[in-house]
Amino acid sequence: MNEDSARAVTLLQAFETAQPPTPNWGDDDRAWATRLALQEAPANAADFIARRAHHALQRLGPREPAAARWLARRLWDGRWVGGVALGGVVLGVLADSLASDQRINLLAPPLWGVLAWNAVVYLLLLGHGLARALRRPAQGGALLRLTERTMRLGRRLPTATGKAAGTSGPALQAFAAQWWRVSAPLSAARAATLLHAAAAALAVGLIVGLYLRGLALDYRVAWESTFLSAGTAHAAVTTVVAPASALSGIPLPDAAGFEALRVAHGAPATAPAAPWIHLLALTLALFVVAPRSVLAVLAALRAQWHAARFALPLGEPYFQRLARLQQGDVAQVAVLPYASAPGAHAVPGLQALLMPALGDGTQLRVLATTAFGTEDESTAAAELSTGTTLAIALFDLSATPERENQGRFAQRLAARAPAGAATVVLVDETAFAARFAADPARLAQRREAWRVFADSLGTVPVFAHLAAPDTAATTRALQLAMRNPVTRSAA
Repeated sequence: MNEDSARAVTLLQAFETAQPPTPNWGDDDRAWATRLALQEAPANAADFIARRAHHALQRLGPREPAAARWLARRLWDGRWVGGVALGGVVLGVLADSLASDQRINLLAPPLWGVLAWNAVVYLLLLGHGLARALRRPAQGGALLRLTERTMRLGRRLPTATGKAAGTSGPALQAFAAQWWRVSAPLSAARAATLLHAAAAALAVGLIVGLYLRGLALDYRVAWESTFLSAGTAHAAVTTVVAPASALSGIPLPDAAGFEALRVAHGAPATAPAAPWIHLLALTLALFVVAPRSVLAVLAALRAQWHAARFALPLGEPYFQRLARLQQGDVAQVAVLPYASAPGAHAVPGLQALLMPALGDGTQLRVLATTAFGTEDESTAAAELSTGTTLAIALFDLSATPERENQGRFAQRLAARAPAGAATVVLVDETAFAARFAADPARLAQRREAWRVFADSLGTVPVFAHLAAPDTAATTRALQLAMRNPVTRSAA
């Protein structure tokens, strides 16, 4: 799936999952888009999802012109790289403090600042690579936020106005948030391309500026410092330009020769600058221009790869539901109560919650209740069929969650669930709410205890009043829990 298809899919996802639902996209529209996509016999789920979004926009586009216009725009223009490079070269040429008063100061800030900044960047890139190797991805939040601002210039995400603000506004806001989340790798690669190109161009500008001034003026070389001794300055400068010296054959002065280059109180410099201009230019080329150019090319290639093979989170409930449509399958849900047998209200309430999240035809099975303290002996999890899509550990809010009991039960269930099946924690509030209806603080306190408990399992709890469920809110919570299921552990 390429970037354009992914944008269309993400927009449709936002309209199909928005709460409250938008009147611009209804059940008849969903069925129509699904039917057309299935008629084309898609090769796989991703192809079906892309084709379905393509057909859906034939109806949704005219109803949402702002979104349609945004989809028609290009989010990236390769000419940006050229513009950034040109700006970097100009800025480098104008950085004349390196060679002020026809004298090249070997300790001038532009040169050392550029080298130091690039050294920091290389260290950060190395740290990022090590973090990825250790499976601890570094968070590029600042870079991604910068990229988002750049990409939005003149290409802002669609927003609803007028009457549409109250109907399509939530869908468009959800689309914006979802798109920036799923496009993060692509945005990071494009931002890296711009930043590396700008850094290489800035160094090129510094080099060009050195030679242009050297052609028109007779430059001399010197150094001066308030804090650095001759030995320290000599060691620093010669260490940095040593590779350039070895490559070019230009010799470096010894300590006494370097001391002779020192000037003070505005005294004129007398040593010729040409050898040092060559050394400084070659140093910038070796340590900035070449590495940053290579990194820019690699980032551009990575961006092209991501744009052509856009990775949507197909494991999320929304996409899993569409995949089942393509395969002609239905979701199978197993509910395993713990300590408290569900009342007569439970099954209708669960069905009302599961249908919007998993689709029509969802099959629901409520297995035997596991008694408190018998989670290790329980065989209920063994009854899960291989086609189970979702396993629900059902608890009662009246109970106080304990890691040794409820936690052990949920983790054993997650460990024994079939591969690909998510395990979530659902807490029925019906009995507790009836008992403490006049004490909302008590309800909030107990909910917080279950949130802390669920967090220890790596998930989020789904609170539901199964006797009278708030379908929209609970469905969103269920989808979030399915994206963050109970972590598996050894059974």
